[in-house]
Amino acid sequence: MTVRVADAGPAVKGNSPRRAAVASFVGTSVEWYDYFLYGSAAALVFPKLFFANLGPTVGTIVSLATFAVAFVLRPVGGIIFGHFGDRLGRKRVLILTLLLMGGGTCLIGLLPTQAQIGLAAPILLIILRMLQGIGLGGEWGGAALISIENAPPGSRGRYAVGMQMGVPAGQLLASGLFGLFSALPDDAFYSWGWRVPFLLSAVLLLIGLFVRFGLAETIHFQRLSEKAKVPIVEVFRTAAKPTILLTFIQSGPNIAYYLFTVYSSLYATTVLHLPRSWALVGVLIAAAVEFVTMPVFATISDRLGRRPVYLFSVVFLAAYAFPFFWLMDTQREVLIWVALAIGLGIGHSSAGSLHGALYSEQFPTRVRYTGASVSYQLCSVISGAPAAIVATWLISATGTTRAVSLYVIAGCLVSLVCAVLIRDRHREDISEEAA
Repeated sequence: MTVRVADAGPAVKGNSPRRAAVASFVGTSVEWYDYFLYGSAAALVFPKLFFANLGPTVGTIVSLATFAVAFVLRPVGGIIFGHFGDRLGRKRVLILTLLLMGGGTCLIGLLPTQAQIGLAAPILLIILRMLQGIGLGGEWGGAALISIENAPPGSRGRYAVGMQMGVPAGQLLASGLFGLFSALPDDAFYSWGWRVPFLLSAVLLLIGLFVRFGLAETIHFQRLSEKAKVPIVEVFRTAAKPTILLTFIQSGPNIAYYLFTVYSSLYATTVLHLPRSWALVGVLIAAAVEFVTMPVFATISDRLGRRPVYLFSVVFLAAYAFPFFWLMDTQREVLIWVALAIGLGIGHSSAGSLHGALYSEQFPTRVRYTGASVSYQLCSVISGAPAAIVATWLISATGTTRAVSLYVIAGCLVSLVCAVLIRDRHREDISEEAA
């Protein structure tokens, strides 16, 4: 017989599940706003203001490479902040990651350009981007745990989905604001307009800090009888199987996500020679659809289990790999929007909505922050970071989208195997007492 966390151990003050979920959503939205905002600026602004001496082509490549730096450093952030999150508590670390990400974004908005201070400008930009990557690597796991460790055992998917909804929310906010200011005349946009969305991060940062300072530490962490001395070592010693499976379980959904959100714009403009706005507006519509469908899939997973919903996602994405490009190749604006909305709103949403609960449920309380963070961030590096680059190379090498569709299908097969092998713990008590 398992013991519920509410019925055992010393009396501790926790958070209501709803308040914890809202705090996770707000903080994660701020983090992903900062993340996607940098991506937009890396494509449109930084090549001209921070890497102009390299020429337009090389400058753009180097600028986009600084965006990719965050992928590499996210596992580092997961290890660092996971260690302290398991040793000192979730709340303290989440406040620090929010400060790191939001503070870095504000400072980027204040940076002098290369024309003003020379080589120091791109160096400072890269340093701030590195700090953002480390901060985001520590943010995701902590936000998931704040929700999971305050949620009732049978409703963890529903309460944890809030932090996953922060991804499309941050994308919508960043793309919307940056698009608004990019409509300014070029002189105004490149002199001050691009800075405003970065500086507005300060407002979001204060809101996020206000919400998180009001939280108590999670009940699960407060009731820990003994903390892990070196959490990362204990993760691989005691939970190697779930760590490995979780490192690869997102292969299909990750490849598909960056195909829909990143490569679709490149494909529409450089291969189909369509207006850039068609794909950009389509991604915004798709993000809005995903924001709505995520809680639906999370609630279903609380009833049926994580595995059936995740298997639905990877099978759907595999089956959709060819039709997605058929819709894109019609070169009709509305059908391109439909293609992206289906891909994100159904295919990716059904998997992405589960990640907060799925990852957190696989580890004991004493190493949960480290285990969830490291496996999730490693998966992003392995399958997410190269997705758009691989898709570009495949089409260039073969002259057809078939190879990209097969690439998505191969990733989905890896995800399918991992989903079958992973333990479905959606009805289990994951508190320290139950362990």
